[in-house]
Amino acid sequence: MRRSQRPRIVLVTRKTPLELLLEQHGTLGQARFYLQSRGQDTRWHEESHERFVAGLATVQAAIPADQRRVRVDRADLDRFLFAPDDVVVMVGQDGLVPNTAKYLRGQAAIGINPDPDRYDGVLCQHHPGDMPYLLA
Repeated sequence: MRRSQRPRIVLVTRKTPLELLLEQHGTLGQARFYLQSRGQDTRWHEESHERFVAGLATVQAAIPADQRRVRVDRADLDRFLFAPDDVVVMVGQDGLVPNTAKYLRGQAAIGINPDPDRYDGVLCQHHPGDMPYLLA
């Protein structure tokens, strides 16, 4: 299949809790101090971030190298132009699916749960390792 005939893969993600903490506090040290002063630690945030990054890497590795792709943050969906033949892959928690779906007009959509041990995955039922089969 020629490159121009393959649909573009649109990866939709949202910032992880750790990324949000880093945006707010600037450094991991400041984020740790903030959480520790409230009797919490960053372990959950760091583990969640690592699992998300690993899941996203697995998904990206499953996309053929010559296939067009783009990554969009949930915050930018209202300004993103979806093509009619895009394949939209939402990598994250279930809430990402309805947040993305309101911008779609018939495009194929796939929900990937990068952390099935922490999230039920009612709408994002697929494991990152399923991606090669989902694109076939």
